[in-house]
Amino acid sequence: MARRPDDEDARPAEPPVPVTIDQIMAEAAQDEGAAEAAKMVEDVEAGGRDPNALMKRVIFAIALAWSLFQLSIASVIVLDATRSRAIHLAFALLLVFLVFPARRKNGAKKIPWYDYLAALASTAGVLYLVFDYTGIQLRYGLTIPREVVIGSVTLLLLLEATRRSLGPALAVIGSIFILYAMTGPRGAIPYTLPDLIAHRGYPIERIIGQMYVSTEGVFGVALGVSVQFVFLFVLFGSMLDRAGAGKFFIDLANSLLGTFRGGPAKASVVASAMTGMVSGSSLANVVTTGTFTIPLMKRSGYPAHKAAGIEVAVSTNGQLMPPVMGAAAFIIAEFTNVPYLEVVRAAFVPAVVSFIALFFIVHLEALKLGLKGIDRAQLPSRWRTFIEGIHYLAPLFVLIYYLVIARSSPAFAVVWAIATLVVLMLAQAPVRARLRGEPIGPALIAGVGDVIRGLEAGARNMVGIAVAVATAGIVVGTVNLTGLGLRLTEIIQSVANAMASVLGLVVLPLVQAFGANPDAASNTLTFSMVLVITAIASLILGLGLPTTANYIVMATLTAPVIYNLGQQFGMGFPLLAAHLFVFFFGILADDTPPVGLAAYAAAAIAHSNPIRTGIQGFTYDMRTAILPFMFIFNTHLLWIGIDSVWEGAIVFLSAVLGMFAFGAGTQRWLMIKTRWYEQIVLLAVAFMLITPTLTTDFVGLALVVLVFASQWLRRRAMPSLGAGV
Repeated sequence: MARRPDDEDARPAEPPVPVTIDQIMAEAAQDEGAAEAAKMVEDVEAGGRDPNALMKRVIFAIALAWSLFQLSIASVIVLDATRSRAIHLAFALLLVFLVFPARRKNGAKKIPWYDYLAALASTAGVLYLVFDYTGIQLRYGLTIPREVVIGSVTLLLLLEATRRSLGPALAVIGSIFILYAMTGPRGAIPYTLPDLIAHRGYPIERIIGQMYVSTEGVFGVALGVSVQFVFLFVLFGSMLDRAGAGKFFIDLANSLLGTFRGGPAKASVVASAMTGMVSGSSLANVVTTGTFTIPLMKRSGYPAHKAAGIEVAVSTNGQLMPPVMGAAAFIIAEFTNVPYLEVVRAAFVPAVVSFIALFFIVHLEALKLGLKGIDRAQLPSRWRTFIEGIHYLAPLFVLIYYLVIARSSPAFAVVWAIATLVVLMLAQAPVRARLRGEPIGPALIAGVGDVIRGLEAGARNMVGIAVAVATAGIVVGTVNLTGLGLRLTEIIQSVANAMASVLGLVVLPLVQAFGANPDAASNTLTFSMVLVITAIASLILGLGLPTTANYIVMATLTAPVIYNLGQQFGMGFPLLAAHLFVFFFGILADDTPPVGLAAYAAAAIAHSNPIRTGIQGFTYDMRTAILPFMFIFNTHLLWIGIDSVWEGAIVFLSAVLGMFAFGAGTQRWLMIKTRWYEQIVLLAVAFMLITPTLTTDFVGLALVVLVFASQWLRRRAMPSLGAGV
């Protein structure tokens, strides 16, 4: 395949191989890199400890009991919020200390005595709220001495469990916020903080009452949402994958898109979008789809770091897709006090636009590299693939029916979807056995085993999320106790004003030259700096936090700042837009070097450098970074204030065009490699389309047409005329 002379990154594609795609994927599943990536997921999300046979059965039984408990309180058992949250967290802490070693580098298999002690102590500490439930209610939140002791030990063990399961970042943040609450003239630590963040300080009794006994801290809204909704949707996703839906999504995407230019990468985008709809983890998404898609991308001609970078980008973006949205959709609904379906509707268009833009970027990479698609003979049959896996769509249709048409609660909808999935898992193996002429009994037993293992996998996948939202509750409790949110508004506004003053020296004279209102421009510039500061903070925090915890922390600290200052500057966007803004940047942090675990997993599969992979994935994800700014300034993108289908179509197409321009500008390619002035025009068009007016839309469209004309003429060996255009 010919190398394009003006593409310094181009690589010739490998010649077609006389094997089918199924054989390639089977080889990929046996690759050492795939095994290493799977081990990474096991270590990060499931503990990675391999104890003796007895403890394996005990851990299995605990995980299975947790899933059955969650299903029972969602369907047949009525239990109040405090006790259900306490039991939920007790299961999580028990599993953490049994499956996550204190030091992972040791690779310890045996569970030491102190882990048994920590497991029992943390579980007992949390279940105290169940055992003395009546007494706590009668005391109306007054903390007695034994609760101070039990609560202090439980909080310390929760922070240790967080460190083990999620790394040190969130545990350190939780510790800092507890120390902050204790510090002040009247606090447990009698030290006066600087005026900007000073408060009175609180004794340990008051802090334990806030964080442990009440529902304002650890056992607050976030953990309640984990109990009510998140667990069930994560369980649904785990069981759907166990049933074989993940493989079906990949096969279907490859059969439909494999023959196109750069087909395996485009199939990866579609497969990850479908997987991301029910997945709460970008890391698990990388391993589920990347094990098969990355080797296919490499065989079609993508360099290893680009194949891995594409998978990182599509897997992290999978968490943007409703209805689960990385397990954060339900917490967003609670924090913003809007119906869950409103959150899904608002997030749907930006998520779809993001995936369309990534699909376009993947196409540009294929053009740059001069790639072709896979031969049709190597791909599975479209119709046969669809028919053989059509039953996997039944649970999804049940979920959508109860959510969208019947308008049932998310918990009710997902319970029925899980019930449908259980029937499917029990039936598919016997049906296949009957078609092959094999005995039905063993197949039915295998189906029962799949259901049980799916229930166990769902519980183990929830451990990190449950611990994360509980620890993030410490941040929420501290902010509510100390009034830190108001001080953060002052701090961020001061920094934004300083940044805007410097930039205003250049920007405001240009604005005045075009006859715009300088006061309005100054307010917009200052508010833009607020958004930039918040985005950077989300990316930095996200380096060590899972998406859900990152969202809770940023929603507590900075989303109110964005909303309040936005109203002050007359921007007029709803609170939901501010929360989605910090959520999107929390997603982006998943592949931000040097910490992004998704990049390390993809690099292991691709046998590429993880840092280079992370940087490449982040460059692909840069187009997602512009979307939150777009829907803050243009809330029509969130389907807010749309009066007709035509208006919605115009908004959608305008956003897609802007993202295409941004992708082409950052990739330095459209039909051919862009010149510097074409790149400037494309980036200008992208930012122009942030403004929701027909004028900017028409001007942006005209400029894109000019760039296309310029490139077409240069491609036809008329460079002077192209430059003139």
